Amino acid sequence: MKRYDLITPEGTRDLLFDESVARRTVENKLEKLFKNYGYSEVITPGIEFYDVFMLKSRYFAQESMYKLSDAKGRLMVLRPDSTMPIARLAATRLKDEIYPLKLFYNQNIFRINPKDSGRDDEITQSGIEIIGGDPKRADMEVLNLATEALKSVETEDFRFEIGDSAFFKALISRVTGDEEETEHIRELVENKNMPELKIALKKYKENADTRALYELPKLFGGAEVFDRARNLFSDESTLSVLEDIKRAYDYLCTLGYKDKITVDFGLVNKANYYTGLLFRGYIRGYGMPVLSGGRYDALIGDFGSSHPATGFAVNINAVAGALLSKNSASLGQIPQVLVYADKDNLEQGFIYCRNLIAKGIKAENSLHASLEEAKEYASRKGIPVIDIVDKTGKSESIRKDQSI
Repeated sequence: MKRYDLITPEGTRDLLFDESVARRTVENKLEKLFKNYGYSEVITPGIEFYDVFMLKSRYFAQESMYKLSDAKGRLMVLRPDSTMPIARLAATRLKDEIYPLKLFYNQNIFRINPKDSGRDDEITQSGIEIIGGDPKRADMEVLNLATEALKSVETEDFRFEIGDSAFFKALISRVTGDEEETEHIRELVENKNMPELKIALKKYKENADTRALYELPKLFGGAEVFDRARNLFSDESTLSVLEDIKRAYDYLCTLGYKDKITVDFGLVNKANYYTGLLFRGYIRGYGMPVLSGGRYDALIGDFGSSHPATGFAVNINAVAGALLSKNSASLGQIPQVLVYADKDNLEQGFIYCRNLIAKGIKAENSLHASLEEAKEYASRKGIPVIDIVDKTGKSESIRKDQSI
């Protein structure tokens, strides 16, 4: 007995009509933006070897990946991320290209999310990667493009959050070398779980580093955060990072985004993945980030070719959903004319329809057996004009407010 022939798998869904239009609209706007800034498109396979995502740093939990095997019994996964395949590409086929590489992509990723999490398992992502180049200049460019991306898809009402993983890395390295404990503390800092963070840090000797770790989640806000941070950090390495993130903040303010930026020193997403500047973008009507990115200088080296790198990805699903919610009218293009010909004049109807389209008029050929059915269809679809074509190719027009 069939049980699953009429439904989609959990975490996936069909896209209909306006949903499809919204998705393509967002994709096309971002593609235009990236190309205008000199980025070249790459497309990586939807199926990759499991080994690509299970390097020494273990960036992705194996239980979060969809797995399958190839004809030789080798373990494969549906692509859970776009950056790592592009890192593989940069270290292999693109290793002799002119650097820096400026790449963009638009493709689906697949991740297993907890049941009832409200997250899609199949997500369309569009994003960029800058591989090579001066890190500080690349950071400024990636911030500029991230904000431009949010603007370009009609999301003027966005918020931008910046941080730097180097703060956490510097502090935790002086507190513990245990990977599991490091990840546990990172999650507590990221989620701003102050009670549990206090308990977790109690097992270590209280000093400037543990006190700073405890204060990290509290350091978020505007420009005033930097003064509070200077009183907290005292060593040369963390003060240097502080100046870097202050420079990024000032740069975004110069671009006109002062009222949209939040500085968050507790932003420590994927501490083993990112190595420096981190950022996220939010839009009204969606509670999770629709854009995320940062610097990942160590990743390319895992594939045998050392280059600094940075980039970001946009969750197309989320942005397209927001675009739909703010547009009450249909995003789809309704034909301007419905072309009808009776059964003896079908060829003339097709020719007439083709000629209208060649002139730039959106026309639809009627597939109805009678004119009455065609009129009913046009009325329900909102098509304003029906052109009735005779055997000589001439037409008679009926407008929406007319009758025969």
